[in-house]
Amino acid sequence: MLATRHWDRLGNGGLTFTELGFGTAPLGNLYRAITDAEADAILDRAWAAGVRYYDTAPLYGLGLSETRLNRFLRDKPRDEYVLSTKVGRYLARATAETRDGHGKWFEVPNRREVYDYSYEGVMRSLEASFERLGVDRIDILFAHDIDVPNQGSRANVDAKVDQLMAGGYHALERMRREGAIKAFGAGVNEWEVCQQLAERGDYDLFLLAGRYTLLEQEALTSFLPLCEARGIGIVTGGPYNSGILATGPKAGAYYNYEVADQDVLDRVARIERVCDSHGVKLVDAAFRFPLLHPCTVSVIPGGQGVSEMEGNIAAADADIPAALWSDLKAEGLLRQDAPV
Repeated sequence: MLATRHWDRLGNGGLTFTELGFGTAPLGNLYRAITDAEADAILDRAWAAGVRYYDTAPLYGLGLSETRLNRFLRDKPRDEYVLSTKVGRYLARATAETRDGHGKWFEVPNRREVYDYSYEGVMRSLEASFERLGVDRIDILFAHDIDVPNQGSRANVDAKVDQLMAGGYHALERMRREGAIKAFGAGVNEWEVCQQLAERGDYDLFLLAGRYTLLEQEALTSFLPLCEARGIGIVTGGPYNSGILATGPKAGAYYNYEVADQDVLDRVARIERVCDSHGVKLVDAAFRFPLLHPCTVSVIPGGQGVSEMEGNIAAADADIPAALWSDLKAEGLLRQDAPV
C-alpha cells in the first residue's frame, strides 16, 4: 500500500493523505475525450493501489470530473478517503457555441464559468458540487485560480483576493468552525498569491501547481518557511511542470502548458543526466522531490490513462538514493536550502 501522511494543524483529528493523490482534471476530458469506461478503469487502478486522496473542481470538464467521481465513490466507505473540491466559480448554463473551454475540454456539458469569491458565491458553488459529487461530506475546499494566468493581471488578482477575504473567506471559516469541512485553502498556480492569502487569513492547506518542483524552488525564499512556521500543508499539483519532467527534454516537450524553450530543455537534460548516473528515472525523482519538504502532504500528478496511473504508482514506490539530491545541488540544479 502507498505511504501516508497525517496532517492535523488544528487538533481536530486532521486528515490522512496518501503521498500519491489523484488529480482529476483529466477525468474532465482535458485536451481529449475519454469514455466513462476509461475513466472508471483509471480510478479503479488507483483505488486498488491504495490511493485515498482525490481532488476535483467544478472547472474540470465543466462539471464532468465531479459527476464521474460520483459514480466511482458511491460504494466506497466515506471514512476511507479524503476528498477536496474547489470554490470561487460556479457554472452557468450555456449553448454549444457560448460554452467555455473550447479546445481544452472535450465532449463536456455546455456551461460557462462565473468567478465569484463572495460569501454567497462560495456557498452556491459548494451546493452544486455536493449535487454533482453525491457525497454528504467534503473534507477540503480550495479557493480556485486566483492567479495571473486565470485573472489576467496582478490588479485583477488583488481584487479577487479582496473579494475572497471580504466574503468567501468567512463562509469557509464558518464551515470549518462548525465542522462542515476539516480544512480550507486555495488552489492556484503562483506561490506569491498563497503567501498573500496566508498573511491575511488563517489558511490550512494550499494546492500549489508546478511551483515547487525539480525545476522551480523559488517558493523556498519566503512562502514555504511561512507554511512550516504555521503548520500549513502543501498539496503539490503539476509535479512534472505539465509534462517535461515526465517525458524528459524531447522535442515538443511541454513546460507550464507551452512548448519548452531551449533553456528549459537544457536544464532538464542536465537533471536527467544526474538521475541516469544514479539509475533513477527522471519522473521518479520529480515525483519524490516535493515530498522531501516537511509541509508536503500529497503529490497529485495527472493521468488520462491506466498506463499513466501505473507510472505514477511506480514513481510513488521508487527508491531514490540520497546521493542524487547531493549531486543535483553540487551541479547547481537544486537550491542549497531545499530539504532533501
